[in-house]
Amino acid sequence: AQVERMLADPRAEEFVKNFVGQWLQLRNLEIRARPDIKMFPDFDDNLRKAFRQETEMLFAHVLRENRPVHELLTANYTFVDERLARHYGIEGVTGARFRKVNVEDSNRWGLFGHGSLLSLTSASSRTSPIMRGKFILTEFWNNPPPAAPANVPALEVSAPVDRPSTVREQLERHRADPACAACHDFIDPVGFALENFDVDGSWRDTTRDGLEIDSTGILLDGTPVNGPAALRNALSADPELFASTVTEKL
Repeated sequence: AQVERMLADPRAEEFVKNFVGQWLQLRNLEIRARPDIKMFPDFDDNLRKAFRQETEMLFAHVLRENRPVHELLTANYTFVDERLARHYGIEGVTGARFRKVNVEDSNRWGLFGHGSLLSLTSASSRTSPIMRGKFILTEFWNNPPPAAPANVPALEVSAPVDRPSTVREQLERHRADPACAACHDFIDPVGFALENFDVDGSWRDTTRDGLEIDSTGILLDGTPVNGPAALRNALSADPELFASTVTEKL
């Protein structure tokens, strides 16, 4: 009864914003989610705010409706206005009011498909499997990787100079050093699974240079993953792990 009374209080809105803002780092959206305007000319502050509201509304819905906590990962629905629906390719949504809609594409289900997290964990001009992998391992698996050494060169140093290359290829060249490979074997497969999501959270099958995206990988426990749905299934295979992680974060 006390929990229901507290959740009915308007102050519960602040709880949602504060907790999600800290746990999923939405407080950093304004600073860190800044795709290169020349590469992503349609990205603006309205879309950034919509990203935030979508994630806050999903968490609030799961909380208030007393849904299983793992539905944050598996929800086949989300909350969008017209601007965000158009960005995701969801049809039939008009106007500025956010509403609950079904999501047909299983790759977009749950938090892994939210533009807020995907843009936060990208550089301005390219995706970052390292940032995304570290984020998910830390905030969803509660198993943060060790800090990187201070003298790690920028990823672009590993790019071939005579032809276009994918971020994956650059990482494979970068991790040729055995000292780097140990951590990258832990982080990279998680990040690669989300590589089809571009810097702004939109879906892509190829890079801007026309190179095919490879989202395959093998997690440290031997589980093969290929794309967001497989990564979600791998994490959901142990429901207690995610539940205990959210509890500790809370």
